[in-house]
This record gives sequence, C-alpha cells and structure tokens, in this order.
Amino acid sequence: MRISHNARSALFAPLDQTGRVEAVTHRLVDAITLGLLADAEQLPSETELATQFGVSTVTIREALVSLREQGLVETRRGRTGGSFVRAPAARNVIPWQARLKMVTLSDIRDVGDHYLAIAGAAARLAAERSSPEDIVRLDLATEDLRAATGAEASRAERHFHLEVAAAAQSPRLTHQEVLLQSERGALLWLPIGHQGGQEISYAEHRAITAAIARADGDLARKLTEEHLLDAIDRLAELHLSLVEP
Repeated sequence: MRISHNARSALFAPLDQTGRVEAVTHRLVDAITLGLLADAEQLPSETELATQFGVSTVTIREALVSLREQGLVETRRGRTGGSFVRAPAARNVIPWQARLKMVTLSDIRDVGDHYLAIAGAAARLAAERSSPEDIVRLDLATEDLRAATGAEASRAERHFHLEVAAAAQSPRLTHQEVLLQSERGALLWLPIGHQGGQEISYAEHRAITAAIARADGDLARKLTEEHLLDAIDRLAELHLSLVEP
C-alpha cells in the first residue's frame, strides 16, 4: 500500500492543543493502525517529532512510553537505534462484529453524517486541485481494493478515502479524515472484505477517480456521497441483525 506525502504530512501537523501526551499518543496510534506508518518503519527522532507536533520533547518521550506499553513501538539502542513501528497483529484486533455491537444506530447515523460532509467536500476539492501524481495514487489505491479480502479490503477502502482527502490539498480535511477513520468512522468499511462488497466499492472508486481526473467536482462529490450513503445503510442493517434477537 502506497501512502502519499500529503496524507502522511497530516499526521505530523502541529496539534491544536500543545503539551498533551494523549493527543500525540492518539495521533501516532491512528497512524500505525491505519497503515500510515508501516511495520518496522523508524519514527523521526524525539526532537524532530517535538518540532513537527509543536510540543516539548518530554511530551514526545511520554507518548513513546505509552506506545511501547501498547506494543506499537519498539525502541532500540545504539548507533542504529531509535523508535520503530510494530504494527498490531490481526489476532489482537477486536472482531468487527463485536465493535459494531458496541455502538448504537444513532452513533452510526451521526458519524455517517460527519463522514458525508468531510468526504464529499474532499472529493469536490480534489477534482479542482489534484495533480496528475494525485490521480496516479488514486488509481493505485483503487487497484489495491480489487483483489483484497478481509482486513486488507477494509484498509484499502480507508486508504482510498485518505488519498482523496490528500488530493484536495487541504491538511485540515486530511486530518479530519484521519480522525474519522480512527474513531467510529472506520466501522463503515470493516464489513466490506467479509461481506463480498469490495467488487461494488471497486467500481465506485473507479467512477470517483474518473470524475476527479475530469475535474468534475459536482460529480465527484455526488458519487462519493452515494458511495458513503450505501455504506451507512449497509452498516445500519448489519448492526440491527447483530443486536436484534
């Protein structure tokens, strides 16, 4: 999976509230679990992270301690040392059915409304601002979904929407997409690889990418919103089937 520079840069954008260990920790946990930071990838130094996040090195150090306790980061000593990502093993992930049972139908609708606003705006702006390189990355992200199954299909779906937000050339929108995916918004895509929905999503991604490539912002937004509304409806129906006797 190929993550664009714009998508990764949203991860290291300065925090709105500085000095918060939890904020740094959550940002890095999101990046690791969403695949923005690859397994075994070396993190920037504590000084570099502090500068990028706009916090103190003490805050960064405490956040790294939390990540090590969660098993998401490994710190090595010596000249070739540093902090390295340890992607979570699939067996440690809560099954998506269990996660879906933990939310309410109102939660799904509320998060879906938020996602519609962010993703729809991102698609329209991407059509206006994307570069040829952005279109190539969207094509690659679309192809990642074609043969994906299970957790990989869910990750490919999230990656595509992250790249659309990055193509909008708006760090704030990209950051909002990351936040949505790290919260309950990620539930939208969890069943895809297990329910056989990736073929439909693949075709929809191709249509969205084509609209962005043609600089048709209205169509890109419309297709994205329809794509998300279908996902929200499917998830709501699945939620009801899990919680009703």
